Amino acid sequence: MENFFMNFVWLQSFGTAFGVVQVLLSRKNNIHNYLFGIVSVIIGMWVLYQSKLYADILLHLYYLIMSIYGWMYWKFGNSQKETPITYSNFKEHFMAAGIVLACFSLMVYWLTNHTNSDVVVWDAAVSAFAWAGMWLMARRKMENWIYLNISNVIAIPLLFYKGLHIYAALSIFLFFVGTSGYFKWKKIVRQKNQEYYAQA
Repeated sequence: MENFFMNFVWLQSFGTAFGVVQVLLSRKNNIHNYLFGIVSVIIGMWVLYQSKLYADILLHLYYLIMSIYGWMYWKFGNSQKETPITYSNFKEHFMAAGIVLACFSLMVYWLTNHTNSDVVVWDAAVSAFAWAGMWLMARRKMENWIYLNISNVIAIPLLFYKGLHIYAALSIFLFFVGTSGYFKWKKIVRQKNQEYYAQA
């Protein structure tokens, strides 16, 4: 059993499988994506700890919290009914940008002064954009795909550099699904608007 938990190839593969299901369900606007995401996150935290990607560990912990929050918000929203997909307003754009700047600054400080990380800026940037993207995803905002894809673009070379090739391949896959997901959600919004005006 101990060998299994130290076999990063198997752990990455197992975690990746759950991650793939999660993002495909997210693309389909399916609330159950969060259940698969939680398993993927827990596995990822162990692998990242062993690889000294500390900012990513905090990111995964945030994923875990936002997965629980997202499931509740998607299901009930603010009015005890399912929350629809919407575009971010000015305040939400401002908050997302603030999350990126605050997270990046805090991660750079923490990684520089309290860890032995050798990829401080790189690791912090991945986390910063992903934190904002997950917040937007939890609130079912269209722009979540943009922030998450920026994070993926930065993460791909970092993961290859760290030898986490399966997670790097997953990030490439997530980038393409994220692009597809943006247009899929856009189509869903357009259809909902057409239905609304047809009933008006």
